[in-house]
Amino acid sequence: MATPNLQFKTNYEVSSKIEPFYKGGKVQISKDEKHIFCCCGSRVSVLEISTGKVIHSIEHDDQEDITSFALSCDDDVLVTASRALMLKQWDWKEVRCTRSWKAIHTVPVASMTFDSTSTLLATGGCDGTIKLWDVVKQYCTHNLKGSSGVVHLVEFHPDSDRLQLFSSSLDCGIRVWDLRSSRCVCVLQSHYSPVTSLSFSSDGDTVISSGRDKICTVWDLKTRKAKRTVPVYEAVEGVVLLPENKDFSQIGVKSKELHFITAGSKGILRVWEASTAHCVYTQTLTSTLPASEGDDEEDNTLRITYLLHLSTSSRLATVTAEHNIVLYQLPELTTQQQFVGYNDEVLDVKFLGKGDSHIVVATNSCQLKVFELLTNSCQILYGHTDIVLSLDVFKKGALFASCAKDRSVRVWHMDSDSRQVRCVAQGSSHTNAVGSITCSRLKASYIVSGSQDCTVKVWDLPADLLTAGADVHQITARITEKAHDKDVNSVAISPNDKLLASGSQDRTAKLWSLAGEGNLGLVGVFRGHRRGVWAVCFSPVDQVLATSSADGTAKLWSLQDFSCLKTFEGHDASVLKLIFVSKGTQLLTSGSDGLVKLWTIKTNECVKTLDAHQEKVWGLHASRKDDRMVTGSADSNITVWVDVTEAELAEKQAKQEDQILKNQELSNLLHEKKYLKALGLAISLDQPHTVLTVIKAIRQGEDSRELLEKTVLKLRLDQKEALLRYCVIWNTNARNCLDAQSVLQVLLTHLPPEELLQYQGARAHLEGLIPYTERHMQRIGHLLRASMFLNFMWQKMRVAGAPSSMDQDEEMDTSPFAHNQPFFVIDKKGMSKESRDDDNDSDGEQDEDPNCSVEQEEDDDDKVSATKKAATTEVSAENGASTKTNGSQHSGSEESSEDEDEEEVEMEPMKTVKRLQASSAAQHQTVAI
Repeated sequence: MATPNLQFKTNYEVSSKIEPFYKGGKVQISKDEKHIFCCCGSRVSVLEISTGKVIHSIEHDDQEDITSFALSCDDDVLVTASRALMLKQWDWKEVRCTRSWKAIHTVPVASMTFDSTSTLLATGGCDGTIKLWDVVKQYCTHNLKGSSGVVHLVEFHPDSDRLQLFSSSLDCGIRVWDLRSSRCVCVLQSHYSPVTSLSFSSDGDTVISSGRDKICTVWDLKTRKAKRTVPVYEAVEGVVLLPENKDFSQIGVKSKELHFITAGSKGILRVWEASTAHCVYTQTLTSTLPASEGDDEEDNTLRITYLLHLSTSSRLATVTAEHNIVLYQLPELTTQQQFVGYNDEVLDVKFLGKGDSHIVVATNSCQLKVFELLTNSCQILYGHTDIVLSLDVFKKGALFASCAKDRSVRVWHMDSDSRQVRCVAQGSSHTNAVGSITCSRLKASYIVSGSQDCTVKVWDLPADLLTAGADVHQITARITEKAHDKDVNSVAISPNDKLLASGSQDRTAKLWSLAGEGNLGLVGVFRGHRRGVWAVCFSPVDQVLATSSADGTAKLWSLQDFSCLKTFEGHDASVLKLIFVSKGTQLLTSGSDGLVKLWTIKTNECVKTLDAHQEKVWGLHASRKDDRMVTGSADSNITVWVDVTEAELAEKQAKQEDQILKNQELSNLLHEKKYLKALGLAISLDQPHTVLTVIKAIRQGEDSRELLEKTVLKLRLDQKEALLRYCVIWNTNARNCLDAQSVLQVLLTHLPPEELLQYQGARAHLEGLIPYTERHMQRIGHLLRASMFLNFMWQKMRVAGAPSSMDQDEEMDTSPFAHNQPFFVIDKKGMSKESRDDDNDSDGEQDEDPNCSVEQEEDDDDKVSATKKAATTEVSAENGASTKTNGSQHSGSEESSEDEDEEEVEMEPMKTVKRLQASSAAQHQTVAI
């Protein structure tokens, strides 16, 4: 059976995966419109729009479900909230948690949003409160109370100067909060159900609200009154104001009046004119897209749950109840991309299209999904009315057939130019669910189906099947044969189109002749499996038939005498699918144990076991070139595998070993401080992070500036070019910007512009450095100003009210200062509360003079920790100790209020004092304010 020079397959590696990335909840698109952020249980998935791949998966350590998240407007910071009442701040590009703190809310956070400056974060809780957080200075700034029930919507006014926050809860009102006074200035009442979304006009004076009460309201924010109520006759989940001064005539916009788009329970987009409350455009459903039936809007699978506007590219994004994310191009509202967030169980999967560029997938749904493997963009095919159970593809890959529980079969065609798929034929005459289907091998002339009604039907396809026109051909069964005593699980047609094999739950497989015109002729029966037969498959080169069964075995049968030639045992559960590969010399089997096994038929040996999935692998198919295979499982994952030969495996293993040796050599060079060789080796590995490690090691040594300059300038031209490219990457991260700027200083200072411009992509690299460098300079400027203020405050501190028991050998700064200047009482020793009470609660501790000689051990006993100093301040306040500031009496610390709510937040001035206190304590360890 084996061809002498045939190369057997020995291994498969994962080429790509289509995994669940969205299971409901919030969806947000980054400002640069390159990534989609969405909830998927206990993690936030980051989907790259251009490739359709999940590039990051951000998950809490506690494995708790994420209840809400928010991405800052500058795309730098991601904050997530979990059911454990923890807020986490992430550097999402590095998948690294930078900060974690308690949410203060007593119940989970339901909604979150950032303001336009990316410094303020608002969290709305299920406890009816709203907290505002300064993510830069890292403290809570506001605690807004007054909402009733879950705060499911929080939105900042786009004009940051107005300092306004809008929120909505179960009371159906829209609360407007003034953040200067922390008060609710008004409640906009119009809706009779929860408000689902807000959309602001470009001037910020108008906002449109939508609700599930089937109305949209246009509000004038100057008068804080409703200008217009627009009945939209569907529960609206999202509303978007159309930009002004753009041509949207293709969607019915004929005037310069305010227009907006709504999306909701009907699953379509509609355009409304605000001034007249008229619908000027309704999205047209495609021929394969069923309209919503009746008034049961909650059961409509096309229901839209989110509507987002991508202003830069002039697109709209919708999220459906079936977890699909669709991108539409304005103004035509044509579908541009579609991503499937969750597939449910995968029941069958097949390669499709020219060059097997697509896969068609049958999931636990009545829709078919066609994925483009390059971008993961998906077409959803509507037609069947119940769960699709099986698929098969004709030889050329443009036509495929499907069958479903709705007792029907359908034939679909993919256009070679547009790659769009449409239904071209359908038939229904089975009396029960159709569980298997197969296509003719030589040409697209007929299909055969097997059903739970125990029959097998042969359907002829019309000659004009692919003629132009949208009409779907109605086909009828030419042959109907009662084939088995129980469900027909699988059918297969031989490579010459003359034989048909069927496998049944009655533990047998049968061979039929297709030569007769009137009926099927039974040729023979294959008996030997102890349980039902799940799959049958003809060899492409030999006169043998392969079967797989629920008894955990696969068998090879002779078509001559119907005897069992070989039995393949290895699966721990049912063998669900099997296919021939390597020109019929090897078998691939998949089972309920989640494993895929590769068998060599001649030796009856399992040469590779792939731990492919966690659950049953229902889908298994090989590409026409036999270089790839695809698997689909009940765990909702679809995996594309690529064939890897022994030579490629050996080459890959050699590369891995070489990588390990180079890493060891690099470590030795760094240890020996041979930085030039280490840097050259790191650049040869083409790993920016490894090169950065060498740069950090150079900058940590003595005379780091001169050493870095000497090392970098000795590099070759191509190495300097690579180093410039890496600097662009490092400069995007604040943690690595100093290293990047140090290298850039060497390159820009010592290399002439003519040489720099010779580097490949030098202009683009230098342009990419500018915006991040400006941002780093602004951040450093803020830090410098803050440190100057702190230094100023420290220099103005003077010792006053020193106790009489002060040691005579300690000196005190007695330089004069104005009487109206504020002074700070310095406590000299860390006394107990009783001793301080005896001394009239005098908080006095003397500054240490660096020039005086004091016994070190005594100083260590006298020094007060930062915690004790804080306690000293509180005790002083309780006993009425006060200091004189600018001629008026003030308490030495804030008085504590027993009636104050424990959840009330601290105001910014007190936080500032505490930060100054901590900084002063760190520098001088003897000062307590």
